[in-house]
Amino acid sequence: MEVTREVVLEAPLDDVWEALTDPEQLEEWFTEDGEQRELVVEEVETHRRVSYTWEEGRVAIEVEEVETGTRVVVTETGEPGWNAVFSLRSLVHAYA
Repeated sequence: MEVTREVVLEAPLDDVWEALTDPEQLEEWFTEDGEQRELVVEEVETHRRVSYTWEEGRVAIEVEEVETGTRVVVTETGEPGWNAVFSLRSLVHAYA
């Protein structure tokens, strides 16, 4: 299964990048349902793209500065069930 979600956050690219790569902040939105996940960083292009894998699959997150803030595109592949793209709402609420 592959799920893609796109959102534009009214936040600077630097702040969004930090939220997506800082272990403490990342833990907040990847453990929303109370279940811990062990992530492995697969790819990093600073201020552009980061991808992680874990036992359920893989998530790739791309960011881009746009006129109104930062566009975030999350693509997750893997087993149906918990999805990072749905958990992205935690990040959205942080900048709402």
